[in-house]
Amino acid sequence: MSLLIRNGRLIDPATNHDAVVDILVEGGMIKKIAPKINGSCDELIDATNKVVVPGLIDMHTHLREPGREDEETIQSGTRAAAKGGFTTICCMPNTDPPIDDPSLVEFIYQEAEKEGLVEVLPIATISKARGGKDLSPMGRLKKAGAVAFSDDGDWVADSHLMRRALEYVKMLTLPLISHCEDRRLSQDGVMNEGYISTVLGLKGMPKEAEEVALLRDLALCKMTESLLHVAHLSTANGVELIRKAKVSRVRVTTEVTPHHFTLTDREVKSFDTNTKVNPPLRGKRDVEALKEGLKDGTIDVIATDHAPHLAEEKENEYNAAPFGVVGLETALGLVIKELVQTRTLTLMEAIAKLTINPARVLRINRGLVKEGARANLTIFDLEKKWLVTEDGFFSKSNNSPFLGWELPGKVEWTIVGGKVVYQDD
Repeated sequence: MSLLIRNGRLIDPATNHDAVVDILVEGGMIKKIAPKINGSCDELIDATNKVVVPGLIDMHTHLREPGREDEETIQSGTRAAAKGGFTTICCMPNTDPPIDDPSLVEFIYQEAEKEGLVEVLPIATISKARGGKDLSPMGRLKKAGAVAFSDDGDWVADSHLMRRALEYVKMLTLPLISHCEDRRLSQDGVMNEGYISTVLGLKGMPKEAEEVALLRDLALCKMTESLLHVAHLSTANGVELIRKAKVSRVRVTTEVTPHHFTLTDREVKSFDTNTKVNPPLRGKRDVEALKEGLKDGTIDVIATDHAPHLAEEKENEYNAAPFGVVGLETALGLVIKELVQTRTLTLMEAIAKLTINPARVLRINRGLVKEGARANLTIFDLEKKWLVTEDGFFSKSNNSPFLGWELPGKVEWTIVGGKVVYQDD
């Protein structure tokens, strides 16, 4: 089958390409890119006045399968990803059971092949059962197809174990993804510690819980000369720690979520449990620092931390509700609204943090548009606005703090391996 995308504005940060072109796809690969391509094709997409970019990559998705298929499955999660313009997603290992065995990595690939609409790359645990005591069989997990290691949701508190893990991933040339949170400082907290938490009478989670853990991890990364990726950075001091580490040539990368660069802890005043996330929404100064970190390159990646929960779980009182929000379907719109339209980032810079940058962190051959490359593409209307509604989600869950928001950047087509897996309407 051949597919011709005609007259689209191709923005490819990997090659710094920004021009209106035609793209011919054959056999799942990009055959030709040119100002004008003549000839017949099996399928035609008119991308006039639309933006064509490399398929978006999310390196932080919770698919809940195995264990909590009532909240999300590989099938429903990849449908949500396709609607959001993501062609490759990395599933986190805090499932039930955790992804700490090669058979579970293989299970993810098999289910994704059978049920998924987009590519699913498994991230395996750092420690067995995410218990923080014994290392997982990292070599066998990589052989089975794991693309990174993380105990996401839990910080590896044992410094000796973390050092050994960093030494192993250095040999395996895969990134170790750390959820930086010293639970001894944040225990029982439900929101950012500060003035708002005091007024609301809610137990706070101090910024230092993240920063103490981050400082330790950066020291061990420097000591081992290994590969460290910091998940969902949320504090101003954390941004500065990463900035200084990069100047010192520490091999660290980091990510930020759309909800952390968009919302502050003032949103918790509504007691809407869709504002309950971990790390928590921080203060205005932190949000400004995150945007500055994105602008100057300190923060490499934008990741969703898509974390679906059932409505009845989120309808609990704030202290009892689970942490997390869905993010795959709103990420692109928030990036355009909060970063591009405010001129914090150019569109080229923003797309880089959703495509080639995560691809480089993960060391996968994705995130670029060139002849001979796999045809993973996202086409969206930069100006077209759409409303975030409860019944509009393809995810099984709709726990979003952005319900009722009007967002720009409507995804029109998502293409994986030359096949259209999502088309608007």
